[in-house]
Amino acid sequence: MKKSALQKARATYQPKLPIALTGPVKAVAGKPTQSVANQEEIKALFPTTYGLPEIHFEKNTAPTIGKPVNVGVILSGGQAPGGHNVISGLFDGIKKIHRDSRLFGFIMGPGGLVAHKYIELTAPIIDEYRNTGGFDIIGSGRTKLENKDQFDKGLQILKELNISAVVIIGGDDSNTNAAVLAEYYKANNCGVQVIGCPKTIDGDLKNDLIETSFGFDTATKVYSEMIGNIERDCNSAKKYWHFMKLMGRSASHIALECALQTQPNVCIISEEVEAKNMTLQQIVNQIADVVAARAAEGNNFGTVLVPEGLIEFIPAMKALIAEINDLLAAKADEFAAVDKDSKRQWVIDHLSPEHAATYASLPAGVALQLSLDRDPHGNVQVSLIETEKLLSEMVGKRLDQMKAEGAYNGKFSPQHHFFGYEGRCAAPSNFDADYCYALGFNAACLINAGVTGYMSSVRNLVKPAVQWQAGGIPITMMMNMERRNGEMKPVIQKALVRLDGAPFEKFASQRDDWALNTCYVYPGPIQYFGPAEVCDQPSLTLQYEHKSK
Repeated sequence: MKKSALQKARATYQPKLPIALTGPVKAVAGKPTQSVANQEEIKALFPTTYGLPEIHFEKNTAPTIGKPVNVGVILSGGQAPGGHNVISGLFDGIKKIHRDSRLFGFIMGPGGLVAHKYIELTAPIIDEYRNTGGFDIIGSGRTKLENKDQFDKGLQILKELNISAVVIIGGDDSNTNAAVLAEYYKANNCGVQVIGCPKTIDGDLKNDLIETSFGFDTATKVYSEMIGNIERDCNSAKKYWHFMKLMGRSASHIALECALQTQPNVCIISEEVEAKNMTLQQIVNQIADVVAARAAEGNNFGTVLVPEGLIEFIPAMKALIAEINDLLAAKADEFAAVDKDSKRQWVIDHLSPEHAATYASLPAGVALQLSLDRDPHGNVQVSLIETEKLLSEMVGKRLDQMKAEGAYNGKFSPQHHFFGYEGRCAAPSNFDADYCYALGFNAACLINAGVTGYMSSVRNLVKPAVQWQAGGIPITMMMNMERRNGEMKPVIQKALVRLDGAPFEKFASQRDDWALNTCYVYPGPIQYFGPAEVCDQPSLTLQYEHKSK
């Protein structure tokens, strides 16, 4: 396979490890844990893996000789920069335990475990993928591991390959699956450990012990480069308003980080919209007011960042979507039998009057999408809703009203962009290359410690990598009960943007200035070689969060 000059140079990069992992390690147990909410329900569902202690690793002054271990690894869910380095770190970690240890990758996600599709990952294969983006070493998938038949089919191939530990690299849903699998294998004395790794570019899988999910740093730097490029074009042509939708369905961490990096004229934070009980029209009015204020200064151009999941955070829309999700979960067969042209009316007829009115008021395309394509969890695929176009269209209509009222005298020419897939498989930044390698290596240490149902945790991330702290936290510690597909189920609680958090407060203190004035910042492309202050900096979100502690 032909490689670019950058690929060749990146292949020689040696990720940095926390100093505690550079020699023999010992696991030190902390205090017992409990779930973030619904403690009794979670405990009842996970009787053998609930309440486990936190673990941190220290240098071992009396190391023992390790034994060979066979490990399986699964990439689950959407791609995130650095996945290959997690696998590389895991490979190096189990080889450090014993040189005869073996690593098997299950093909195309959890489905590969159930279908017995795998490949042994040897040193020549691993070396081809070090420090590269993507998940193509074994592929990824979204199969949910949630029933006994799947667990037992997976166990068959694990026993056949003498695999005693499985590492699942994924987001909140994937790691929820890891917790369920760990509980089943432990409760039935199957002799298989399950370890999770925190992956999602959305940044919503985090807490005090999981400071960030991997891939967030790289993806936001990729998006910020593109936003900066558009801002420069915007400031050069001085005639367009650019509406940019950013990936991140369940939280606005990506939009907030990119706003901090690029200083756009407007950035909507979904969590604030929900907290203030804002309507769609109020959001539109706010944007239109900024457009009019800039036009009054002779600036008929600007930039707007829109989080992908905004629609679900508008209270009236959120309630509507929840009712539609429950309706279609309960009457899936009946809905499927309805003619496509009649589906919209069928939904209206089956909704409560309040939500039926809201649904009927939506543009036909948006309304239809809310009732058609669903994700594997039965939820609306909000990424398919062109929120950026919906907003710009409504802003244009509002400006027409303002012009008729004499409150606006300018020109409004919108352009639209959606930045999502562009950031998911980028070559990892130095931060993500180091962090992911440490997460994988740390997972090997958790396996060697004999634990199960844990997530690999590397923290103190604003310090140089050698000062990072490594360990593990029980996955059940992050869980609560939520409604999914019409039923209450245990899931990892998503971490939303905190409106009292330092990153949002920094943004809120400056956005009025950014709105009226042109304060754009142009971050440029990710730098891999050069001084640490250019190449190794973590996200601004992490930096502000740590400064506030």
